[in-house]
Amino acid sequence: MKVRSRYKISTEGIKKILIRSTNWVGDTVMMIPSLVAIKKAFPHAQITVLATPWVIPLLENHPAVDRTMIMEKSKGLLKSFKELARIISLLRGERFDMAVLFQNAFEAAFLAYIGRVRYIVGYDTDRRGFFLTHKVKRDRDIFSAHQIEYFIGLIEAMGWQVEEREPILYVNDEDVKSTSLMLSSMGIEDNLFVVGINPGAVYGSAKRWPEDRFAVIGDWAAKRWDARVVIFGSFSEREIAANVSNLMHTNPANLCGQTTLGQAMALIKRCNLFVTNDSGLMHIAAAFNIPIVAIFGPTDHVVTSPVSRDARVVRHSVGCSPCLKEVCPFDHKCMLSIEPEEVWAELERLKREFKI
Repeated sequence: MKVRSRYKISTEGIKKILIRSTNWVGDTVMMIPSLVAIKKAFPHAQITVLATPWVIPLLENHPAVDRTMIMEKSKGLLKSFKELARIISLLRGERFDMAVLFQNAFEAAFLAYIGRVRYIVGYDTDRRGFFLTHKVKRDRDIFSAHQIEYFIGLIEAMGWQVEEREPILYVNDEDVKSTSLMLSSMGIEDNLFVVGINPGAVYGSAKRWPEDRFAVIGDWAAKRWDARVVIFGSFSEREIAANVSNLMHTNPANLCGQTTLGQAMALIKRCNLFVTNDSGLMHIAAAFNIPIVAIFGPTDHVVTSPVSRDARVVRHSVGCSPCLKEVCPFDHKCMLSIEPEEVWAELERLKREFKI
């Protein structure tokens, strides 16, 4: 890929860096290696990440991040305008030397430009090239690469070295303590075997393996391994989690919608195994190197698979997949053809391989 710019960025002259994070949990996890690379390229610079509130827990404890700045997503034109004005005022007050935009939107470049950031680095997308001082032109190969490589491509195009290509996340002590008490109150002590189940996927129903099949996996784990099963998910996925819990014949701990993202991270880190759809929590589990079985259907496993040696992907190749649709307009064969026995076999292999 090529960079178009009239300016050369000297590492010595950069003291304050603004990072515009992506808005999705999974994308933000996959952005982490690029964030670490920027910190290593500019070790003496202060790095501030501008992000939506729901991804802040992924960033605020990371050693590559010095500060976070929250950007609210407001409903209504007036509230949105006020929030943009607030962010612009903050950026001008901070006087950032450089901004690196991992969000591809026009808005990200516009804010950095109006916020008087000296150098603005980003992919030349969404007709925002006018606002970028360093425009990175995407080549054809980058569109078929893994999402982590897409973010890294921006870094390497600038000539900055990337040494670590796997995301690493950090959890604060407060979340670890609160979730330990939470599990203990449900009779889940530190010595018990825990299997996490994540039956939701925010993007749409097409990404979700059937609830009754997650329930089967949960019951097998409880009966065959004497495991405690914990059900994960966001507030909007409570109905899905409740359905899985009600379909099970054993007694899972349904914590869907009852935790912050930081607490969910601490809980995932406590799991011995994790069964999940393609989702943000899948990428969190991978970043913690929790052995995972990830179930893929309409999404592209080449682009968004969990990046971990401890992950296994279960998928069936059907003619219409990957379609990337939110709702399947046909027979949902990509998901419905995957039986519980196939997922269980992968879990058994992981348990043997890692001697869990």
